[in-house]
Amino acid sequence: MKIIDKITAHNGPHPFYFFEFFPPRTDQGFENLLSRISRLSNLRPMAVSITWGAGGSTRDRSLDLAGLAQTEYNIDTILHLTCTNMMQGMVDDALAAAKSRKIENILALRGDPPRGKEEWIPIDPRFQRGVDLVSYIRSSPQFSSQFCVGVAAYPDRHPDSLHDEDTEIEYLKAKVDAGAEFIVTQLFYDVDQFLRWEKKVRAKGISVPIIPGIMPIQTYSSFLRLIKLCGTSVPSFIMSDLDPIKHDDQLVKDYGVKLAVGMIRRLTSEGKVPGVHFSTLNLEKSVQRVLETLQWAGAAPPTYNKLIEQDIHDDRSVTPSSASRAAKYGLATISTTDGEAGSGELNNAATWDDFPNGRFGDFKSPAYGDQDPYGNVGTITLGPWGHPQTINDLTTIFLDHLHSKIPTTPFSPTPLSPESLTILPHLEELTKRGWWTVGSQPAVDGAPSSDEVFGWGPRAGFVFQKGFVEFFCTEDDLDTIEKKVADNGKGWVHWFAGNAKGDYRGNIPDDGRNAVTWGVFTGQEIIQTTIIERESFLSWKDEAFSIWSEWASHYRPGSEERSLLDSVKKERWLVSITHHDYKNTEALWTFLSDVAETTNM
Repeated sequence: MKIIDKITAHNGPHPFYFFEFFPPRTDQGFENLLSRISRLSNLRPMAVSITWGAGGSTRDRSLDLAGLAQTEYNIDTILHLTCTNMMQGMVDDALAAAKSRKIENILALRGDPPRGKEEWIPIDPRFQRGVDLVSYIRSSPQFSSQFCVGVAAYPDRHPDSLHDEDTEIEYLKAKVDAGAEFIVTQLFYDVDQFLRWEKKVRAKGISVPIIPGIMPIQTYSSFLRLIKLCGTSVPSFIMSDLDPIKHDDQLVKDYGVKLAVGMIRRLTSEGKVPGVHFSTLNLEKSVQRVLETLQWAGAAPPTYNKLIEQDIHDDRSVTPSSASRAAKYGLATISTTDGEAGSGELNNAATWDDFPNGRFGDFKSPAYGDQDPYGNVGTITLGPWGHPQTINDLTTIFLDHLHSKIPTTPFSPTPLSPESLTILPHLEELTKRGWWTVGSQPAVDGAPSSDEVFGWGPRAGFVFQKGFVEFFCTEDDLDTIEKKVADNGKGWVHWFAGNAKGDYRGNIPDDGRNAVTWGVFTGQEIIQTTIIERESFLSWKDEAFSIWSEWASHYRPGSEERSLLDSVKKERWLVSITHHDYKNTEALWTFLSDVAETTNM
């Protein structure tokens, strides 16, 4: 059903809500997201929306996910569609594929720059802005009547915009005049700013529904990253509230729920918004808690009530709490984890990624690989990396990042973390030998979970880490590493290695699961937040070598810079090494130092 028709007909006891999901980057994450969507569908969202990666990078997964939500779970679905890297034929193909999946709703967006580009540049002059995509759909005899079209708006202004607020609102009106029927806003945290902006929008004659984007805060670090990425203004009281609890992930998550509830209550009482749009980041617990606190969670379908009849007895209403219990029963008969998951994952599917850890969280998690609010990997801009023409130039760039002379590298979008600074001499030694480090962590044996450098999760706990490091090296050096592990590793050292051609080497079984960060907390099972295994490594390996290509693309063909970066991609290997003796903080570095001394560097 078209969303505008549902919004117009909505007459429930509370405002409606949408859930937004992104396509996970692994097959297991994708399958488990379907289970998550199934559970969350019992909270009765009006619709779910599915993001579209920059330049259609997630095209097939986006279409598959949206199609399954629409046809298998019978949830009205909004498919995001962007102009980035899209030609007319590609737009037609995407719309035809959506139509074949019975999808009737499109969120038309300009989109972010494709990875490797600093500025947004259209490849088809017909699709330069969101309004062009709206106009194209509305003018198409094939698609005009098929789709309800929505557009995005930015209460805090678009982060790339060079225009003032009034001009941006004029652009928004142009999209509505072209045929957009509803508006979904970028996430925001300043309700006063939104209410002021909303009044200006209405004063311009824009009357279509405006649905505010709400993203409950998950962790302090991810919150800071997202507001920077989105250019979101944050009221001072939020930062003041977060400061004393920023090292307690559970308190931050609890605060995020409380803040979202307060925002929604104000938006729906003081503003003229008919519903809200939750950016879930493919997580479920916080959204579930927000709806439960608001008392918006509606009754579930009869078949669902039968599933949890023992929980609710004669009461046919369903709360998110009982929905979670039902999820446990459902997962017991669904082999989405192929029997590999531990009991904690199987029995707590709603909360197994309460503390997701980005690239090396559990690759089976629906939230695995998230990088930004839309599930896209961040773009590479040509940073302060000069014009590398030799291997020594590249070594200098990686060393300058370690020494804080430059804030980023193409592989590290932020300065060195306080945790990494504790092992700086070791990273420096490896990098000087031409083993360019791109990821690492020190060994930690039971640090308090409130520790400002190593801590995570709720207080009253202890956290542990095995030392690991990732770097690029030559095949000759990899041969030496492999021999040293076999001769001297004594079972303590595990490693993966892969190259751009798809070759893979390592000493971990295909189904081996190497937890390198875990926490022990009061009244909870052990929580594992960083897991290095073949699937997650190979996913990251492919991304890492694509970065070399994208970096090279900034230089003209035939240049020394392009030739150097292309050769590095072809010849180097990405290596990940873990030492399991977390009680000896120097074990990994002593082993690698011994290996390095036998190389030809």
